[in-house]
Amino acid sequence: MSILQSHFRVTAALVVREMSARFGDKPGGYVWAMLDPVSHVLLMTVLFAAIARSPALGSSFPLFFATGYLAFQFYQAMSSYLASAVKANKSLLNYPLVAPIDTVVARYILQFMTTSLVAVCILGFIILETPQFSASIDWAAVIEAGFAATLLGAGIGLINVTLFVRAPLYEKIFSIINRPMMLLSGVFFLPDSMPQSYGGILLYNPVAHVIMWFRTGFYPEYQPASLNTGYVMECAFVLIFIGLALLSVSSASLRND
Repeated sequence: MSILQSHFRVTAALVVREMSARFGDKPGGYVWAMLDPVSHVLLMTVLFAAIARSPALGSSFPLFFATGYLAFQFYQAMSSYLASAVKANKSLLNYPLVAPIDTVVARYILQFMTTSLVAVCILGFIILETPQFSASIDWAAVIEAGFAATLLGAGIGLINVTLFVRAPLYEKIFSIINRPMMLLSGVFFLPDSMPQSYGGILLYNPVAHVIMWFRTGFYPEYQPASLNTGYVMECAFVLIFIGLALLSVSSASLRND
């Protein structure tokens, strides 16, 4: 059996194991994966509908917040889930066939499928329940933005999967720094509509570009001049390269720590 085939079989087995550990064998686990983002969208809709006459784009508050929140979740859920891949599967690394990268890839596949399913269900329901929504969806932009967000999340997750084990203090520092990310990424507003003095700084955040990119798929009239998809991909690949380098250098120690 080739090395590639061996890693493929190990990864497939890990995906099944992760699915069982995360959701169990009962429907309740899958239901909660859906209820959590739904509750966030509902809460944001109620709060902002009470203080504003209309959303920043279109006329549907649920659609505006869902497109922002779900785009952010493609990044956030991926980065946080991958960061604990080694810790959660420490015992399995005693087996020679299981490498740290296998646990990361397995979690990436499962999280990508989970977030995609949640996004399709929530956005599909909102669109069906929004009579005034008549625009055609640019699925290419939606899929590309969602995939780019998972790559950004994978890059951060790959870096953290090593550093969280090697430097526990860094994990606490990262948690503090990462808390305002949702507020700074444009979930609640349009980054390109901010004053230049603030908007220019916010646009250094690649996740803000992902959310703008994602929203262009649902709002044809929204064509932000500041959107830079190339910047998103460059950041993603640089982060993934750094993460893979750290994981490769630390692979032996991660097995033994």
